[in-house]
Amino acid sequence: MKLNAILVEDEEKSREILRNYLTKYCPNISIIGEAANVDEALVLIRNNDLDVVFLDVEMPYGNAFDLLDKVGDINFETIFVTAYNHYAIEALNAHASYYLMKPISIDELIKAVDYVTEIRTKEDALQDQVLIPKTNSVNGKITIPQQDGFEVIETNDIMYCKADDNYTEIYLNTNKKKLVSKTLKYIEESLKDANFARVHKSYLVNVNEIVKYVKGKGGSVVLSNGKEIMVSASKKSDLLSYFK
Repeated sequence: MKLNAILVEDEEKSREILRNYLTKYCPNISIIGEAANVDEALVLIRNNDLDVVFLDVEMPYGNAFDLLDKVGDINFETIFVTAYNHYAIEALNAHASYYLMKPISIDELIKAVDYVTEIRTKEDALQDQVLIPKTNSVNGKITIPQQDGFEVIETNDIMYCKADDNYTEIYLNTNKKKLVSKTLKYIEESLKDANFARVHKSYLVNVNEIVKYVKGKGGSVVLSNGKEIMVSASKKSDLLSYFK
């Protein structure tokens, strides 16, 4: 698992050593920036999606704990790297993932990275379970994953879904469209307990929104918003079974 990281260390030589060690011994760490003080670190943290911050404690014009206070809502792991062991308790109180002493032991550095990698892997697995589109049969909702979490949508608000390669466009009765990074087949399975019919290889429609069926080999359906969608001949009987 690749981890995006920044190095926060005021001493250039120490940053160089840590950078070299990570590059050589921890290939899953992608260093996307370096900072020599609190202000530089704050800019990097606010402008990047980070997994881990390697953080020296003592810096000019503030320390590591000042930085974390300014960040506020911390969504990354923190590995403290310092020559002073008396900050350990304070680091633990700041929810540090690991505490490395200088001079850096390569073995300890590898252990720290492995530990953080395990944490992020478990968090991603848990997030995937929560963020996959799925319905709740009790309250008729579906969760739609987003970059910063997920959005909850009433299944009754969905007019139809359209395939777009490995993505799905979800069209709502509010004239809004949501793009989801899941296939239409996946969305169809997520909505299997709701009244949605696969009328075409590219379309899944809310049966409750159908106001008209037009005859033909497969025919077509007209939705309440006026949208007309062709029906595949192979899907016709499945569709019509909803209206028997």
